[in-house]
Amino acid sequence: MTALLIGPDDLARCLWVGDDAEYRRYHDEEWGTPLHGDRALFEKMALEGFQAGLSWITILRKRPRFREVFAGFDPEIVAEFDESDIERLMADAGIVRNRAKIEATIGNARIVRGMADGELDELMWSFAPPAREHRLRGMADALAVTPESTAMSKELRRRGFRFVGATTMYALMQSAGMVDDHFEGCWRA
Repeated sequence: MTALLIGPDDLARCLWVGDDAEYRRYHDEEWGTPLHGDRALFEKMALEGFQAGLSWITILRKRPRFREVFAGFDPEIVAEFDESDIERLMADAGIVRNRAKIEATIGNARIVRGMADGELDELMWSFAPPAREHRLRGMADALAVTPESTAMSKELRRRGFRFVGATTMYALMQSAGMVDDHFEGCWRA
């Protein structure tokens, strides 16, 4: 199966993991595991937004610093960030310094703050499709966007969220376990 890679521990993993130890850990412990909670999903939304146009490993390596400077992605705190916080974040080489993405994260936090407890979780999970009958077999089966991620993106945008395009939301759905895209033969499948 060309969609698999055998790791140094002799476990078959999805090919995208490559030989990076942090990618292996992320694949083995996080990717595709159901994630719930407004705060956790807000963090995932923010990080996926920061990833747009970059590699995910860049975000994984910077995630500890992101968590530190964005107050653990607590939407209540991030929603209070002001221009001085934006300037502080723009000067921090430990994160992705993109003003539009920083401002979107703060704006998205303000939207989440205005939602009822559990509403973001319920909203996002409402777009999770039924489980597939068959696992993905190869890279040709891999998807970048689905009708569900497109619908999620449209609804989030309608509510005012930014950096939530259909491809970004599909990556979130994969990461947060709303879909299980581990390839056939992967030890996590």
